Amino acid sequence: QVQLVESGGGLVQAGGSLRLSCAASGRTFSSYSMGWFRQAPGKEREFVAAISWSGGSTHYADSVKGRFTISRDNAKNTVYLQMNSLKPEDTAVYYCAARRSYITTGHKNYDYWGQGTQVTVSS
Repeated sequence: QVQLVESGGGLVQAGGSLRLSCAASGRTFSSYSMGWFRQAPGKEREFVAAISWSGGSTHYADSVKGRFTISRDNAKNTVYLQMNSLKPEDTAVYYCAARRSYITTGHKNYDYWGQGTQVTVSS
């Protein structure tokens, strides 16, 4: 079992940056692939980025490629999402998720979820 807690959200102006963190409990964090997803009001949850258990493989949604970077520190049981050049359309609740298999973009394939952190980008 893995418990996930996100932090780092907030209000930022367009063009600004934020770094989200997701702290995981449990001794087997390094065996999980991790993903970041987001959900805006009235919209479905969408994939943002994912990283393999070792950090050696990453994948991004086209909408964030070149602006967001996912990383992890297995010694700290933490995964990060560095978000640069933020746009108003990035406004959403951001969730981290874990699955004990290879990385994937489908949110239904993830087993554990955090409670989410709000990111608001003003224009």
